[in-house]
Amino acid sequence: MKRLGLVIMFAFPLALLASGFALAADDSKVKAATEQVERGAKKIPDGKIGEGVGETAKGIGNTVTEGAKYSGEKLKEAGKAAEPPARTAWGDTKDGAVSFGHSVKGFLANLFSK
Repeated sequence: MKRLGLVIMFAFPLALLASGFALAADDSKVKAATEQVERGAKKIPDGKIGEGVGETAKGIGNTVTEGAKYSGEKLKEAGKAAEPPARTAWGDTKDGAVSFGHSVKGFLANLFSK
């Protein structure tokens, strides 16, 4: 149990640190599409109704499209962050040997402590 606590104590900060270095999804296209909606909406009060409505409609479509792409990228990043780290055969063997050694040590300690 003590070993698990140590692993958690060291693994958790490393996981937080590694997540900060992950490449972030680019939201510049979403922002540009949102600005297109704003530009179109600002043209309507200026008397350019047809042009403003057209640009606003295109901006809404672009915002929805780019927003969906951005959300997909963020979900993919989250999925990768949640994957367990790959383990090698040597790592598994080493952990098994260490665990076996602790079991033998505990058995012998209990056997001779009585």
